[in-house]
Amino acid sequence: MKEFLEALMMIAFGLSWPFNIIKSYKARTTKGKSLLFLFMIEIGYICGVVAKIIGHDITYVVFLYIINFLMIFADLCLYVRNHKLEKQAAA
Repeated sequence: MKEFLEALMMIAFGLSWPFNIIKSYKARTTKGKSLLFLFMIEIGYICGVVAKIIGHDITYVVFLYIINFLMIFADLCLYVRNHKLEKQAAA
């Protein structure tokens, strides 16, 4: 049951990231984004995976951690792209 609930939590978090990524892609701006927030979430997912490895509790939930990590990484890449676009527009 513990693993199932953790998986539901990861799925709930994971469902929101695609919308955020699409919004970042279309907006072409960093306004309303926090780079620190994105990094902190990434660190949290890394800690979750490491905790699973250390605790010898590697299950399908680790896959969900990795998927969420990759989605946030994509959003971080869009942040960098959007920051460059803002600099170009200002020049």
